[in-house]
Amino acid sequence: MLALVLFVPFLGAVLIALLGRWPVYRDSVSVATAVCLFGSVVGLVARIDGGASQQLALLEIAPGLRLAFGVEPLGLLFALVASGLWVVTSVYAIGYMRAHHEAHQTRFYTCFALTLGAAMGIALAGNLVTLFVFYEAMTLVTYPLVTHYGTETAVRAGRVYLGYLLGTSIGLLLLAVTWTWILAGTLDFQKGGFLAGKADRTTLLVLLALYAFGIGKAALMPFHRWLPAAMVAPTPVSALLHAVAVVKAGVFSVMKIVLYVFGTDLLHETGLSVWLMYVAGATILIASLIALAQDDLKARLAYSTVSQLSYIVLGAAIANPAGVLGGSMHILMHAFGKITLFFCAGAIAVTTHKTKVSEMAGIGKSMPITMFAFLISSLSIIGLPPFGGAWSKWYLILGAVEAAQLPLVGVLLLSSLLNIAYLMPVAIRAFFVGGSTSEEGESIKEAPLACVAPLCVTAVGCLLLFFFAADVYQFLSPLVQP
Repeated sequence: MLALVLFVPFLGAVLIALLGRWPVYRDSVSVATAVCLFGSVVGLVARIDGGASQQLALLEIAPGLRLAFGVEPLGLLFALVASGLWVVTSVYAIGYMRAHHEAHQTRFYTCFALTLGAAMGIALAGNLVTLFVFYEAMTLVTYPLVTHYGTETAVRAGRVYLGYLLGTSIGLLLLAVTWTWILAGTLDFQKGGFLAGKADRTTLLVLLALYAFGIGKAALMPFHRWLPAAMVAPTPVSALLHAVAVVKAGVFSVMKIVLYVFGTDLLHETGLSVWLMYVAGATILIASLIALAQDDLKARLAYSTVSQLSYIVLGAAIANPAGVLGGSMHILMHAFGKITLFFCAGAIAVTTHKTKVSEMAGIGKSMPITMFAFLISSLSIIGLPPFGGAWSKWYLILGAVEAAQLPLVGVLLLSSLLNIAYLMPVAIRAFFVGGSTSEEGESIKEAPLACVAPLCVTAVGCLLLFFFAADVYQFLSPLVQP
């Protein structure tokens, strides 16, 4: 079953490329691949619950270094989020790409499938070598998506994208992985970590910094500029980058390394991660303040993502049960909220060709479904009940209190106020300012059904996650059990 999960997206990519001359079949295969992948991941969860084997080794690169895969709750959560949201993103992408009459659609859908294949490799990686290989593969296969339009602006953004992500991973992350191998003699993930007693505190402190900043996809400041730069891509790519795969691969990797390489006990005993808490806290606030100044809606959402990702890094750095569970839950809660926001931004662009917040007065009257979904997802990102984001923020605050880090409680509360300041004006302007979207406001209506239906599904997901948070908590609880 592990092999099937890894194989499906790559097979789908090949079929999509071969069917490029027949758009209807190509698009159908893209959606079918997404559905099959999600079904395979669900099947994997069921098999593991039934006591099936949890390990798969494919290739031995060198003695002791293997491409190996395994299953644990955090990886399964990431796999479920990425594969599940790929289904709705695939449907949305078809509506968006056709409405915009985009070129190079076959390349677009092929790279989409390859990206999800890389995401599955990261989610199910059994050691640091496998994680690094698929992490790098994801960077390379998403580059054509970022530069999709082929304009000078897109190519320049692509250079920033590759420069930051390859620069950090090769210059810092690869060094950290190699150093870990030298210190411990193993790279296999182990519950509770395996670095305790392998090096002095200073060495471990440097090693943690190499991992934290070497995983550039986590977008910790100052290694975050690639993410706003990538907003030149089509909106389905923005959804992929910010909710489904790329950024979640980054914060997932940080959390995985904290839990399965260092171990939370080691971080508590040595105080290794205190500095990381405050780097994450600074990123949360600074990115939120920058988001306030953005008139372009996608840029505002991009800096919001930079801020929200550091919630997850903060949970990993707090390294107590509440912090770990809060950060891990935020992977799911933020994914549903942010993908809805980007779906709404794309639907607005498709219908009105408006991309700036200042241009959106009155569009709620012409696009009530889209803007109501935007409001729901905004409330979830802010952390208000009854939406899923309330629970992950609650556990993060609880974790900060238990760690006696009261300044970080203030950071989280202030961040929620800043979330209100940069998200709610969009909905308020849409519903309560102006009488129409433009002079020809009567002709403006909701986006095509293929765009509107997915954003409705994910908006409802924001609500349902509030009521099913206990199940998510229970699913993740083995992460913090002895």
